[in-house]
Amino acid sequence: MRLLTFANRCHQIKEVPAHPGLDESVPHAPKRVHGLDSEEIEQALSNALRYVDSAYHDELRTEFLGELNDYGHIYMYRYRPTEIAMKAYPIHLYPWKTKQAACMMHQIMNNLDYAIAQYPNELVTYGGNGQVFSNWMQFRLTMHYLSIMNEEQTLVMNSGHPLGLFPSSRNSPRCIITNGMMIPRFSTPSQYQKSFALGVTQYGQMTAGSWCYIGPQELVLIPGIVHGTTLTVLNAFRRKFGSSSGAGRVFITSGLGGMSGAQAKAATICGCIGVIAEIDKSHLIKRQKQGWLDIYTDDVDEIISLIRHYREEKRATSIGYHGNIVRLWEKLVEVYEKSGELLVDIGSDQTSCHDIRGGGYLPIELSAEDAKTYIATNEAKYLELVRGTLCRHINALNKLSKAGLYFFDYGNAFLLEAGRAGADVFENGSTTKFKYPSYVQHIMGDIFSLGFGPYRWICSSGKPSDL
Repeated sequence: MRLLTFANRCHQIKEVPAHPGLDESVPHAPKRVHGLDSEEIEQALSNALRYVDSAYHDELRTEFLGELNDYGHIYMYRYRPTEIAMKAYPIHLYPWKTKQAACMMHQIMNNLDYAIAQYPNELVTYGGNGQVFSNWMQFRLTMHYLSIMNEEQTLVMNSGHPLGLFPSSRNSPRCIITNGMMIPRFSTPSQYQKSFALGVTQYGQMTAGSWCYIGPQELVLIPGIVHGTTLTVLNAFRRKFGSSSGAGRVFITSGLGGMSGAQAKAATICGCIGVIAEIDKSHLIKRQKQGWLDIYTDDVDEIISLIRHYREEKRATSIGYHGNIVRLWEKLVEVYEKSGELLVDIGSDQTSCHDIRGGGYLPIELSAEDAKTYIATNEAKYLELVRGTLCRHINALNKLSKAGLYFFDYGNAFLLEAGRAGADVFENGSTTKFKYPSYVQHIMGDIFSLGFGPYRWICSSGKPSDL
């Protein structure tokens, strides 16, 4: 039996469904301050209510206003489907007229799987704010469009909003997707936040809003992001040492989330000692259970001892540090200044610096829970603490780089936000050229230009044997 009449039922809402409530068994996105004035609040409500029959506008208006004020965004929680478990079903179960559309439905539900998504109720797959859709009515409408699409139609998506099915040809894309179409040089984080609150843009990350996430699901991640991360670390060693051997060498970075979690596995594949800082203990536990992280501790002095031990043995291992990455970098500076011992060879960072307002980069003074409170109640103070931590972060990296550390930016807006914070990150007084290279600029650009690397393998049948 095909999946159910689920996709077909997605749009057939004859009355307001019962509110399923928030699922407290999963993490939820931090509450944000919308920052809208009264006229903009009306616009945000209008943008949300357009998805619902006008007969229900009065009933839902108060509810949507409550969501906007409480969460900084209208997610339309009431329309979150609960009929079936949210996961990627084999494509033959979906209702479809073209198999390409079935694959997209499969991928959408994969991105929102409770075992995969970072904040599934808020439609966030990874990266703190990488959304599949902006609200749950967009999910329902899109699933409906995909269930009726034929091979001579194209679905157009704008930041989660399904613009509609348009006539095309068999050789045309079945779907064209744009997300977050704001130009960084001519916009600001505040302008983006306002557009997000209005419901007219979303940050789709690279693979959340484009429906091709290959996060922690083990069957597809190995040939995907682990491959790319391994190539990055491998070529960082080549650039630094003229050799790809990681034996006895130390790679220090941060992040063990959906994509950054690949760093631990990549380090051991490269034969080096990988030390990865992570604030969220659940990520450390998950990566250790997965077999990608060998050990972890919240004792920075123990981290130093472990680095020395494994470096002397030249044995590959992955070590998790449950704490703020800046505390670790500053400890490495302290060791170097006291003894002249440089305990790191290459370094990077995969905190979600693109979302510093939403907890993507935490101040050294705050725990993850305290940070959520500050974001919701005192954003100005929170951002002040973030900027101070970014400056300390760069200060430590500058000292270690003079001693021989090779550091590269991993495309997470780390250098951009550090520069905005006033950190000493620009080269020779420039306001545009950073001291440190990006991984594309120095490491992966040439590889990408060759069209090399199987970054996406999607097993749409759901059968491990097909891999």
